[in-house]
Amino acid sequence: MVYLLVFQHVPVARCAQLVADVTGARPSTGFVHAMLATAAAAVKDVVTLIKTLITAAVVAGFDETTLRVGPAGTKKYVLSASTDSHTLYWLGGRNLDTFTDFAVLPKFAGIAVHDRYTLYDHPDLAQRLAGHQLCCAHLLRDIADAAQTYPDHHWPAQADRALRALIRAANTARDDGRPAVTPEVADPLVSEFRQAVRFGLSQIRRAPGPAASTKQPVGRLLLECLRDRENDVLRFVTDTRIWATNNQSERDLRPLKTQQKISGRLTSDKTTRDRLALRSYISTAVKHGADVLTALRDALTGQPWSPAPATT
Repeated sequence: MVYLLVFQHVPVARCAQLVADVTGARPSTGFVHAMLATAAAAVKDVVTLIKTLITAAVVAGFDETTLRVGPAGTKKYVLSASTDSHTLYWLGGRNLDTFTDFAVLPKFAGIAVHDRYTLYDHPDLAQRLAGHQLCCAHLLRDIADAAQTYPDHHWPAQADRALRALIRAANTARDDGRPAVTPEVADPLVSEFRQAVRFGLSQIRRAPGPAASTKQPVGRLLLECLRDRENDVLRFVTDTRIWATNNQSERDLRPLKTQQKISGRLTSDKTTRDRLALRSYISTAVKHGADVLTALRDALTGQPWSPAPATT
């Protein structure tokens, strides 16, 4: 039942009907629903270990997405922290208190891969970070938007071409076991990228006025970010352990959106947190090649699957 509810996104009533049709047993919907809390309690210690392993990782991706939880018309956010081997979810808001309660970023001393949401730069959260890596997938989408806004400008195509080439070079270097993109490959592409940014800044002038209240032309803030945070944009070039994009985190969040489309609004914060704990356990188990049904059965019989205590 937990497998059907959390992994296959089957609603509670249909889960009870499916069990009845297949096995002849007729669990009540209340019993089916209660299994979420029982299973979440069974994996609690493993989820704590997952948090520890992500906090100790060299590189981790952070993302957030909306989820309809509670009364109609309200929404909350699911925060995620991901490595290649571990996944952790947290329910709350898109605010400093929730990011602090999540308790990964304030203790994280690795490279944080994320979009440009300002909270990731908050001193209370980023005080121990070794550095940032801005998601290049987001940046490429913003560059594509600028290309549509300014069809007569050449800098978006040049910046796109250089950044994509750097990502390919980093992927090739990683596959070859090299710690960084060689200077012979990286330097001309970085130079091309810088030229595109400088030219874009010369074409899209900053609107005068107070920074906090003056709306800037499309692409201006993007270009300033590419100029002022070049190290955070191109960090993956000098260390191939670092992800160029945050696609892993987005993939880890996708099942939650799928469940929302199928089940609609989740009415209880407590049950949603139980679902997220189980999803953390299942996602991490899948990344390690474990069988989901076996991992859930082991948890409910008192011997939960657990990842090896090693950093990623």
